[in-house]
Amino acid sequence: MNLAPIVLFVYNRLEHTKQTVETLQKNEFAKESELFIFSDAAKNENTEQKVNEVREYIKTIDGFKKVTIIEREKNWGLANSIINGVTKIVNEYGKIIVLEDDLVTSPYFLKFMNEALEFYEGEKKVFTISGYSDIKIPNNYTGEVYFAHISTSWGWATWKKEWNTIDWKIDSYMYLLEDKKSYARLLKKVGKPRLDMLIMQKEGKIDSWAIRRLFSQLTQEKMTVFPSKSFVRNIGHDGTGVHCGKDSQTCVVELATIPISNFLDFYNNEKIKVIAQNEYAMSVEFSSILSGAVWVLTKTNMK
Repeated sequence: MNLAPIVLFVYNRLEHTKQTVETLQKNEFAKESELFIFSDAAKNENTEQKVNEVREYIKTIDGFKKVTIIEREKNWGLANSIINGVTKIVNEYGKIIVLEDDLVTSPYFLKFMNEALEFYEGEKKVFTISGYSDIKIPNNYTGEVYFAHISTSWGWATWKKEWNTIDWKIDSYMYLLEDKKSYARLLKKVGKPRLDMLIMQKEGKIDSWAIRRLFSQLTQEKMTVFPSKSFVRNIGHDGTGVHCGKDSQTCVVELATIPISNFLDFYNNEKIKVIAQNEYAMSVEFSSILSGAVWVLTKTNMK
């Protein structure tokens, strides 16, 4: 298998970064994977020492095929750093696995992400792969993956061909909020909080790369592949993160202990069924619970 490069974005949280790296080192495929670490510069003097502590630590990291460190000379901010860093690496390698510094992973995270990237590369309806999942799966659903219109930023992967379709200026999809039918359809799919996020992004009140990616995905009517059991847990909701408040309950999820053995083919219309609208934990930019996410599960995996 041609393994995707791993890109890790770090800032000033040493202990979180250590946990992220240590669980990643225990992953199957870690030793065969290239790791790129983007370290953002301090925003002010108050954070400079902590940033330097993280930079000293990442220089000691091993356990991967190759470790490349990119130290920003000025503070880029999370959104600009991710957009720039992902664009650079994915355009060189064609695909990518992305993590931030507050995510711990199952030993099978890299295996799932790489195998999913390979399996769904030719699926025109699939936009991204998520390593994180926190949906209440129906008891009679036996599938190991499912599809959803939404996406998360807690451990994800994509391809160059999908990433480069994203409109970061958001001009191409603001009409969705102005058209009543489009707005109502999106309200059902992703909920009002995310629609409000898009408005705030347009008005310059927030700076979220993830909300822009989501709406680019939605306008293309493409889906995210999720594992039925999560391969990622967020440990950043302790007040230390840029966009994370204090809510330890938001990210309580049990990590998968076995790898996925069966990926589902999206293109089998007779077997695809919209099961229900359910609650879904919103990604790191949102820090709250969203209702209204639509699942797409296959009939063949319903008991």
